[in-house]
Amino acid sequence: MNDDIRDAELLERLRSRDPAASLPPAEPAQMARLLEDAMSHDVDNHGTDESLADPGADPGADPRQRTPLTWLVAAAAVLVIAGVGAFALFGSDGEPLAPTAKDPAPSVLELSAQPPTAVRCAMVSAELLANQETAFDGTVTAISDGLVTLEVGHWYRGGDADQVTVDAPPTDLQALIQAADFRAGQRYLVAANDGFVTACGMTAPYTDELAALYAEAFGA
Repeated sequence: MNDDIRDAELLERLRSRDPAASLPPAEPAQMARLLEDAMSHDVDNHGTDESLADPGADPGADPRQRTPLTWLVAAAAVLVIAGVGAFALFGSDGEPLAPTAKDPAPSVLELSAQPPTAVRCAMVSAELLANQETAFDGTVTAISDGLVTLEVGHWYRGGDADQVTVDAPPTDLQALIQAADFRAGQRYLVAANDGFVTACGMTAPYTDELAALYAEAFGA
């Protein structure tokens, strides 16, 4: 069997194996050492280390006198190093590995029900709504232990949070000051001052008429 056939068979064996499947990523210093080791050991035409075949061989002999198989082994070492590095950067399907990030937690604004007061409710108007510090359009997504959570669909004024939580007012207070009766899945227009949800019909289930007053009051 001549040298060309042996070289071709060796190259085919190297190609048939994927070193990246079992080897950890190589550090830069390790890569340099592997390449240096591959280039510093000569192999003769019979597959024997020249330093073993000829103890008197000059280790500093001209590299141009090395056989094609010597250069083939060196090239294979480079391919191994490159394959390990590539496996560290790409997954088994060839796609780049990217860090996964969790979805950020939604921002939340906390409001409370309006405290009991002896008030007389006036008719809801754009002028009264314009005095509110906070106003938004939202949908109730959860009610638990008296705490109402609304997903904000649109901010008219006073915030940019994704969600708003409201301490649901007691049933007797709802009737007294016309506080909103929050129900899961229902859409509401909500107004508030000083951290308290405004009652008297200014916070109520969504209607086109109330939405028109909100748009007039807040210029939206």
